[in-house]
Amino acid sequence: MTKRKEVPPAPVPLETYAKHFDHVLSRRNQRDAFRRYLEGLLLPTERHKTLTGLSNSEPVVGAQEPRVQTLQWFLSESTWPEREIQMERLKLLREDPSTAPTSEGVLVIDETGDRKDGHQTAHVNRQYLANLGKVDNGVVSVTSLWADSQVYYPLDVEPYSPDCYFECGKKDPAFRTKPQIALQLVQRAAQQGWPFRAVTADSLYGENKGFRSGLRALKIPYVVAVRPSHAWCRLPQVAGSLHAVARQAGWGSAKQPGQWQAISRTFRDGSQEQWWAVEIETGPYGKTKAERAVVATTDPATLPDLSTWYLVTNLPAPKPRVAKGVPFAAASLEEVIRIYGLRMWVEQSYKHIKHALGWSQYQVRSDRAIRRHWQLVCCAFSFCWYHASHWLSSSEPAAHVALGGSVSDHREVPAEVAGTGKKNQPARADETDRVLAGGSARRTGLVRTLDHAAALLEWLVRSTPTSCVASSPALA
Repeated sequence: MTKRKEVPPAPVPLETYAKHFDHVLSRRNQRDAFRRYLEGLLLPTERHKTLTGLSNSEPVVGAQEPRVQTLQWFLSESTWPEREIQMERLKLLREDPSTAPTSEGVLVIDETGDRKDGHQTAHVNRQYLANLGKVDNGVVSVTSLWADSQVYYPLDVEPYSPDCYFECGKKDPAFRTKPQIALQLVQRAAQQGWPFRAVTADSLYGENKGFRSGLRALKIPYVVAVRPSHAWCRLPQVAGSLHAVARQAGWGSAKQPGQWQAISRTFRDGSQEQWWAVEIETGPYGKTKAERAVVATTDPATLPDLSTWYLVTNLPAPKPRVAKGVPFAAASLEEVIRIYGLRMWVEQSYKHIKHALGWSQYQVRSDRAIRRHWQLVCCAFSFCWYHASHWLSSSEPAAHVALGGSVSDHREVPAEVAGTGKKNQPARADETDRVLAGGSARRTGLVRTLDHAAALLEWLVRSTPTSCVASSPALA
């Protein structure tokens, strides 16, 4: 068998990480572009993660440079399987003891919208973009990620295609709503054997009866948010919404809490926050019914919008005794709040990290190219965790690129490739410059990439909840 041609190495330990994917990338130019793409994504956020930014070229002016066109081809035309890249990335996460999933984690479902101009990009349309909080022209994607109190990482992503992309609109068999996409992502994670205590999601999915009934049909536990106005059929004089029932829970003060139970939430930095929770026992919800409803807040007197959760779960209550045949373990009020608290990975860090790694800064139009860009961003994100657990144990010399050094644009040709003929020779920057018209001066190279990865990692774990326990009202 012919020996594979070497490619210019990435900085250590990024090179060690990238080698795990080489068996999926059959061509030399694919393996090289994979490394260059991850290098660019890991650059500090002062550099935009557009194709010119990833290639360290001048915006607009440098768009026709060969190294920019190489990455454009890598995303849009090259024949590499992005799904297999995803499988290898997740395999590495599962095999690493520091990121291996446990049954105490959760599967978080969320969506994000990216503003995009024009009408030629796949999936783009005027639609609600949660990131902006308004309707605008853009692309929406539904994501799943695994999280516990120590670590989190994206599992899968699917774009949402508005009904205008289908011949029969919303009646078209191929059309999928966001909750339907979310349910498929959950089913895919379950089939792949990802362990999790429950699925958690915001009110967009919690209010969707099809999503909740679909999870129950799959026998998957969930803790999802609903709106304060979430209501049910009742007599006119009876409180019929979660907000109204919480108001009638008998709160007087911390020493006279009524039905409210004190909950202490402890964060990674050691700080604590006093919360209060009440179990709703009315309407379709209760400890002996198919679903329970819980209201958790920092202030039962005012129920502030920003720090009050209205939750619905199918996790059984610990008392009375869980009925036989229930497929999952019981959960106390503290456990329900702990589970939903892990969803804050999305709110506090996940979207920021996607911005830092250029999730929405792709300059491609096709569905396949966009999916590939997202998969590469996920690889760059997962590398942050890989770097945290491997940088001390790496046996490779750091001579490729020092942490405070830079990568030169002029790379030497490996000895194995030197005699392979003109067609297989990697292009040299000085030769390329003689072919293209003169342009702007080159800017700085790749600087302190791995330091940036470590900084991202420190940032994303800074304020995540780590525990949630009941506390005595007298301590409040």
